Amino acid sequence: MHIHILGICGTFMAGVALLARAAGHAVSGCDAGVYPPMSTQLAEAGIALREGYDPEQLTEFKPDMIVVGNVMSRGRPLVEAMLDRNLPYTSGPAWLAEHVLRDRHVLAVAGTHGKTTTSSLLAWILEAAGREPGFLIGGIPANFGQSARLGRAPLFVVEADEYDTAFFDKRSKFVHYRPRTLILNNLEFDHADIFPDLAAIQRQFHHLLRTVPGAGLVVANGRDAHLAEVLAMGCWTPVERFGVGDWEARASAAPTPPPL
Repeated sequence: MHIHILGICGTFMAGVALLARAAGHAVSGCDAGVYPPMSTQLAEAGIALREGYDPEQLTEFKPDMIVVGNVMSRGRPLVEAMLDRNLPYTSGPAWLAEHVLRDRHVLAVAGTHGKTTTSSLLAWILEAAGREPGFLIGGIPANFGQSARLGRAPLFVVEADEYDTAFFDKRSKFVHYRPRTLILNNLEFDHADIFPDLAAIQRQFHHLLRTVPGAGLVVANGRDAHLAEVLAMGCWTPVERFGVGDWEARASAAPTPPPL
């Protein structure tokens, strides 16, 4: 199958492209800005890139499926050509959920801040434990040198973003992922371009909680009042809280090595 990705150089969509390529698909894509580090890792994976949104690329690549990034909107000639020609299309989160996450134990990291760092740490801990997790992270962790990989089943770590999915699906990306383990770092008002207030974001996080099974686990920041309000809206999964109790972790400077 040939998959063509619109908005391929975004951190999330580049990860989707790498996973699709690793799964054996032919992959191409386009973006308004094609530049490192994402363009470099995509090119190294053998993914053809086009700068700009010229509709002629649909004729050039003849894709079997188009994966539409949330940077795309109605009125763009490429989007209008896709719709006019009745070409098959989906969103990045929907493709990920259907083709990668369906049979995996998904560990999702959500919150306003720290998602990339926490996802990278979690993936590396699992790697060091010999679990060879798959992952999709909104950056390129230095330990791995790539933003996404299929890994070995069943574990898959995903950075779970609350931004909307696509022009045709205004739900948050993370509602597609159906995690069994969910980490909630923190929550405050963000993305003022799509959310009118904090309550609107909390509602999306509540929708995310509704997808976590009762046999799963929610790991939540116990000091975050906004997350506490989300959990109070309804949670059907055991919750472990961090940041409360008699212990806490603190960063400290590395000790000075003794002189040689």
